[in-house]
Amino acid sequence: MALAAQVQTQPREVMDIRQAAEYLGISGDTLYRYASEGFVPAFKLGNRWRFRKSLLDGWMDAKSGQNTVAAPDVEKKKPVGRAK
Repeated sequence: MALAAQVQTQPREVMDIRQAAEYLGISGDTLYRYASEGFVPAFKLGNRWRFRKSLLDGWMDAKSGQNTVAAPDVEKKKPVGRAK
């Protein structure tokens, strides 16, 4: 039973518009518009939009300017001074 609950909390590889919108943190209407305009990687299965998690992750990395999936090393960053 615990395994079933764990599987449902993780995003699926292929998501519908509602699942993908929740994953991206945007509304379903906005995601529908982005998919229709070709702004996000998506494909239609029948007349329904589908989104591959791996392609969305790569798209977000490209849009954010990150070339790698790894998280930045926090220890190497310099502390930010206070504004005067």
